Amino acid sequence: MIRLKNALEKCALETTEALEKYVPESKDVDSLVYEAMRYSLLAGGKRLRPFLVFLSSDIFEVPRYQALACAVAIEMVHTYSLIHDDLPSMDNDDLRRGRPTCHKEFDEATAILAGDALLTMAFQIVSSKESHPDGEIRSAITQELAIAAGAAGMVGGQAMDLAAETSERSFDLDTIVRLQSRKTGALIRFSCEAGAILAGDNGIKRTALRCYADDIGLAFQIADDLLDYEGDESTLGKAAGKDIAAGKATFVGLLGPEIAREKAENLVSSAIARLDIFDHKAELLREVARYIIERKN
Repeated sequence: MIRLKNALEKCALETTEALEKYVPESKDVDSLVYEAMRYSLLAGGKRLRPFLVFLSSDIFEVPRYQALACAVAIEMVHTYSLIHDDLPSMDNDDLRRGRPTCHKEFDEATAILAGDALLTMAFQIVSSKESHPDGEIRSAITQELAIAAGAAGMVGGQAMDLAAETSERSFDLDTIVRLQSRKTGALIRFSCEAGAILAGDNGIKRTALRCYADDIGLAFQIADDLLDYEGDESTLGKAAGKDIAAGKATFVGLLGPEIAREKAENLVSSAIARLDIFDHKAELLREVARYIIERKN
């Protein structure tokens, strides 16, 4: 795992440096929005989604500048989703990565605008020549990001998650899988497929990456559920135990911790098997799959 740790740290540094350039400090009347964007965007984090973009792009020998533009865009979408998820009208969280959430540090209106700005900037980046010189590929990567982020993907999953808190009926396993494959899995799926999209590959290699992403996306969410159930605030950097208390539809709540953990381990094994087509080129992707259920936050 040392190699993975070093690679993650290198990716985080490269991504953060690029993010700082895309979202500079402002001294104009809009400075508060830029400050809020930077506050959330540069707050650290694993940068897992950019890392998956880099790894999938490396498989297809995609130029680094193209992968970096896509990596920055997906991290902006992810950060926007965290800002909005933390709002009082959503999950009502006070802490994110060990410090006040965006709306607590600033105010709700500024947090909403910061999230909106990050989302739209992401599309500005992937639709520009910075992401790819070929207009058709830029169109494809923009469309796939829109699908992943929108009502058919992450936003729809969040809507299902909120509905679970007020629904009179319990969500069964198939419904929870569908919920999480949209809320958490959609951006992970995009990140894993990004290299193939940028390379113009729509064959079996892209399919293998999509299936890998579906497996690790669910394993990631199960690991999150387990951390919420078993973890503590100091380790997680946010409140623990909130999901079950709020009546959210979780794998742990439905299956119990032991069966949920076993399911996550099976998903990781399945994800690793999906990568056989790539031989040694996907070794770090295999390590990512193992890391997902071993992480502590």
